[in-house]
Amino acid sequence: MRSLLVGTAALALFALAPRPADADAGQPAALAMLVDPDAGEQENAEPAPQDVVGQDDGLPVPLAFEGGYLTVTQPEEYGDKILSYDGREIARDYFVSLQRVAEVAGVKVAIYDVGPGGNACGPAALLIWKPEGGDIRTAKVGEDCGAPPAAVSDDRIVFLPYVLPGGTAPVLTWSPDAGVTTAGELHFSPEPGTGWEDLDAAELDSMIDAMHNAAVLHASSKLLGDRLEEVVTGLSVSGAPEISASGMVYGSGCTPHACGLADSFMAVDAKRKAVYFAHQGETRIDTWPALKRWPEEIRDIMRSALAKPE
Repeated sequence: MRSLLVGTAALALFALAPRPADADAGQPAALAMLVDPDAGEQENAEPAPQDVVGQDDGLPVPLAFEGGYLTVTQPEEYGDKILSYDGREIARDYFVSLQRVAEVAGVKVAIYDVGPGGNACGPAALLIWKPEGGDIRTAKVGEDCGAPPAAVSDDRIVFLPYVLPGGTAPVLTWSPDAGVTTAGELHFSPEPGTGWEDLDAAELDSMIDAMHNAAVLHASSKLLGDRLEEVVTGLSVSGAPEISASGMVYGSGCTPHACGLADSFMAVDAKRKAVYFAHQGETRIDTWPALKRWPEEIRDIMRSALAKPE
């Protein structure tokens, strides 16, 4: 599990916003209401229009919501999906799906995942609510490559981001009164006190996980300097690490939305307390340390993993 250093404001806020034990029940309850509107608050709501694209097309069923209906349609077979409220479009993208319906500070909020798709690029979160006596409102959390997971409490939603080594990210919150606000900033931190002898290749789901080890992160930071986050991002889309004949753990990956244009390679030699990195850009492959200082075995593996730019 990664360890994160959180600003005082963010830590205090997150402590105030625990995920309720029944938080996962929000979506099933909402879906039950969709199938049978009489099961929820919309007891007298009219049935969903028969011409709405529904479950048979793999789209979310119409959602009875605050006196109206949230519907997802797809006019063209391979086109964008359109999210509408009572026929009025409020969002469109390649991927649109209901995440859950929750109640925050007495206000019902529907959370939809909306995004363009892509490797390691989760969708953004679209929050939809209707203030008392007001019109339907929306707020979007997350950009091209998704939103942090939403932790719902009684009075707010906290979005706690996943932070890569070398990076920082804001902790965002949403409430019906304040909207989306920044609570603090999150920094990546390794597990305190971990050394080379603690690195277990069998426990790594990706090479990025190796940097939860304090010794590996320290060596990586010293080697890469201000290019740490760039190179690590190039490992975001990847599979599980492998072990070389001499016992080094290694792996390669690519930057979301840029596979083949911004790929990275990483190897760790825990016995010799050394790390090796390569990053393929549009015109060349950079290596740390210089390639002549790489062991022949891992150099050959890297050359097979990364295609030399033409």
